Amino acid sequence: MSRIDKADVSATVTDLRSVKGQILACLTTRPDAFPDCAKDPHALTRIVPAGANVRIDFGTVPDGRYAIALVHDENGNGKLDKSLMIPREGFGFSRDAPVRMGPPSFAKAAFPVEGEDAHVSIRMRYIL
Repeated sequence: MSRIDKADVSATVTDLRSVKGQILACLTTRPDAFPDCAKDPHALTRIVPAGANVRIDFGTVPDGRYAIALVHDENGNGKLDKSLMIPREGFGFSRDAPVRMGPPSFAKAAFPVEGEDAHVSIRMRYIL
């Protein structure tokens, strides 16, 4: 019988421009469901208040490759506001994945969870 290893996953959010609103976070193993996680019924989502020190705990997950996407929902409406397709609120991704003409791929943001707790630091970015 095979053994499934598990570990805790958490993230620290840095470079918030304000402490208004909330941080929307999702953790997924599915490339087709990244970055919004809506297509993954098993994605772990969290909503935490914005603050000077933000830590998001996703809890215990099975070993695998995961990616995290964050939104700084400053007005608390539960979504990333945009102006002409350009984000008006902050966003961030695990591994500080680069943003070009749209969100990064799952592969660029993915990190391994292999039997040991995984803690990532995610820098919030703002365009407008």
